Amino acid sequence: MSQGLCISCGYVGGMETITKVSTDTETILWFCFLIPGLIYSIWRFHSRHEECPICDQATIIPADSSEAQKIIRKNLGTKILSIKNN
Repeated sequence: MSQGLCISCGYVGGMETITKVSTDTETILWFCFLIPGLIYSIWRFHSRHEECPICDQATIIPADSSEAQKIIRKNLGTKILSIKNN
C-alpha cells in the first residue's frame, strides 16, 4: 500500500482506493446486457481514486512528492516550536 498525505486533515499513511457504485449492478448488467455491462465496467475502472481513510476526502497526495515533503517539514517545524514553548 502506498503512503499519502491528506491535505484536508493532515493524515500521513496508507491510502484507500475507492471504486464508485456497486459490483452487484455491474454483474446484473453483464448478465442481462453485454454492451452496457462492458461500458459500465470501463467507467467503474476509470472512476477509481485514492481517498483518506480518516476524513474520507479525495484530497490526498503521494507522501514522497515534493509538495507533500514541504507540508510535512512545515508542520513538523510548527509542532517542534509549540513543544519548545510549552
